[in-house]
Amino acid sequence: MSEGLTQDSGLRTQDLEIDLVTGGTGFIGAHVVRALLEQGRRVRCLVRATSSRTNLDGLDVEIATGDLTDISSLREAMRGVKTLYHCAADYRLWAPDPRELFRSNVDGTRNVLDAADAAGVLRIVYTSSVAAIGLSEDRSPATEQTRLRSGDLVGAYKQSKYEAECVVRELAYRGAPVVIVNPSTPVGERDVKPTPTGRIIVDFLNRKMPAYVETGMNFIDVRDVAAGHLLAAERGHPGERYILGNTNMSLKDLLDALANITGIPSPRLKVPHWIPMAYAAADSAIAKVTHRAPGVPLDSVRMSRHTMYYDASKAVRELGLPQTPVEDALARAVAWFRDNGYVRN
Repeated sequence: MSEGLTQDSGLRTQDLEIDLVTGGTGFIGAHVVRALLEQGRRVRCLVRATSSRTNLDGLDVEIATGDLTDISSLREAMRGVKTLYHCAADYRLWAPDPRELFRSNVDGTRNVLDAADAAGVLRIVYTSSVAAIGLSEDRSPATEQTRLRSGDLVGAYKQSKYEAECVVRELAYRGAPVVIVNPSTPVGERDVKPTPTGRIIVDFLNRKMPAYVETGMNFIDVRDVAAGHLLAAERGHPGERYILGNTNMSLKDLLDALANITGIPSPRLKVPHWIPMAYAAADSAIAKVTHRAPGVPLDSVRMSRHTMYYDASKAVRELGLPQTPVEDALARAVAWFRDNGYVRN
């Protein structure tokens, strides 16, 4: 595969000067775009015709209209591209048809990397997820080497991200110049949709978090995630994966941190997992009939039964991944959600 990366594009190395970002309208992708612009890079974004461009408003970027399933649009978007940041993904914990996640995350990733190969792209950073990494049996922080166990891949999203990473690793084995980054749980501003974690913050701000369950996650400032992408392009080893993470916190720790930032009381009632599980099961059953997303996806509750702690020391050591205090990112997230109409009071 590596030979095709230099021979078939019809472009000389010095002609390759554009950085292409897929998913530039999304949470992580929008911050990658901004980080590149801050470095004076020429940036092109692959954007679906139907996507909101709110996160790109006012930015000096070139727009290539296309889709991960549209091969011709991908080939056109790759013209003159030196570095590809493939951030686009279908990040839903519920979908009327779970096959949609596999079409975007698995088939779409294969399409993007094939188009990059044909165009002679010199460097690729693929945005995977810690969802594709196993969890430790003893609840200690998992590393890039932690093996997946039966039951780790909860739901279509995790399964599709794992399968997509398998595609990427196979292409890397064949010579593709691709580095894999595995963000944990990013927090910060510009979480437009919002993500499931952003939804927790919004619900807290709207005083809709009367209780919590015992679970834990690894959190990182979304700006550090973006910086990690650029560092991976510069310093990462092809075929290697790097966890982009920072602080392991329980859900209660997160809510307490939000309480310290906002002055809103943190919930004191801890409930057993079967209570939200029962609610989510009923909500999901209704969603199958109405085809409207449930307020609490069943997969999110199933995931919360695991302690999802990770060790990002490899990325810190080899890439120089920044470790901004998560509380700083949470404060920016709170301010952004309030300033942009997500909070009712």
